[in-house]
Amino acid sequence: MIEKKNAIEKEERAVLVGVIQKDQTEQQVQEYLDELAFLAETAGAISVKRFTQKLDHPHSRTFVGKGKLEEIKNYIQGKDIRIAIFDDELSGAQINNIEKELEVKAIDRSDLILDIFARRAKTAQAKAQVELAQYQYILPRLRGMWKHLERLGGGIGTRGPGESEIETDRRIVRDKISLLRKRLAEIDKQAFTQRKDRGEFIRVALVGYTNVGKSTIMNLLSKRDVFAENKLFATLDTTTSKVVFENTPFLLSDTVGFIRKLPHHLVESFKSTLDEVREADILLHVVDISHAGYEEQMGVVNKTLQEMKAYDKPVLTIFNKMDLYEKQTFDEWLEEGTKQEILNDLRERWGHETGGNAVFVSAIERRNIDVLRNTILEKVRAMYKVRYPYKTEFLY
Repeated sequence: MIEKKNAIEKEERAVLVGVIQKDQTEQQVQEYLDELAFLAETAGAISVKRFTQKLDHPHSRTFVGKGKLEEIKNYIQGKDIRIAIFDDELSGAQINNIEKELEVKAIDRSDLILDIFARRAKTAQAKAQVELAQYQYILPRLRGMWKHLERLGGGIGTRGPGESEIETDRRIVRDKISLLRKRLAEIDKQAFTQRKDRGEFIRVALVGYTNVGKSTIMNLLSKRDVFAENKLFATLDTTTSKVVFENTPFLLSDTVGFIRKLPHHLVESFKSTLDEVREADILLHVVDISHAGYEEQMGVVNKTLQEMKAYDKPVLTIFNKMDLYEKQTFDEWLEEGTKQEILNDLRERWGHETGGNAVFVSAIERRNIDVLRNTILEKVRAMYKVRYPYKTEFLY
């Protein structure tokens, strides 16, 4: 039986590898590698060197060209580096070829994210969801990983003992996938029943890129102690709380963060968790405005919501970490009037782009939280009028 091992052991030293394709700039790819380094850190690895190469498309055999792979090999030799992490998805054959050349473990971004999810999963549901995604990731890569066994058979094409090993493993993996899907279907039924039993309350869900401060905002709004830290994917299991603002109750859910190139197997296997987003009446899209690529992150979230068929819901955009934004944007010599002009322009721009549905806060400093609460309250009461007009006790 195949066991899916963690991609990274604690405190491994790693090199990062990215390709600058024709529709990308070098700055963009460096930002992507910044995120890959943060992912590696979250998984327990230390990034010691980055390698990039300009290519129209990744090399079919080794992702990067022969010369670049040789450069990476020369750098690795004699150093305590045990892993090469690639920012794009690798095939089984590419992994096999790269590992033969570099003589270290090679993983891609998807495998790294799956590793983090495996470490973070606490409940039976989250563990089953991650395990399903891992097996789905492994299945199409088995052939490339078993190439050395095919050669042992000496036959043409797919014959020989190597192929029989592959077929055995494929059958085991498919059976495991089938079993996990059945288990998750049962969990999903239970979760659906629990959601139905919550009664006729307006549902509000926090969504956003990973590490933007959703859990911190959840804690402020619900007065609960939801786990929050400066690491990616701190939240895997959806946390739902009943919240009451001025005698008006609603259900507030914190959900798993999205990320660029989130493995589609994870989106599929986390369906029951993400149903909280699909079934929400109002979405609170939290944005880290201090991040240099926050607009691209907003695009990733919006695209993921579209894929989940949850993009047509009322959305309040919460621009968080305004304290960091101001530190990064303003120097000590800038006049107060100029600062206010810049902030007004920012608010005006996003107020226009969101149709007036934007709030600017600092969750860590509790800045503008009262405005956020009042805005949410207005939207919840307006939704009660539409969804449950007979519940007049919640409307005032």
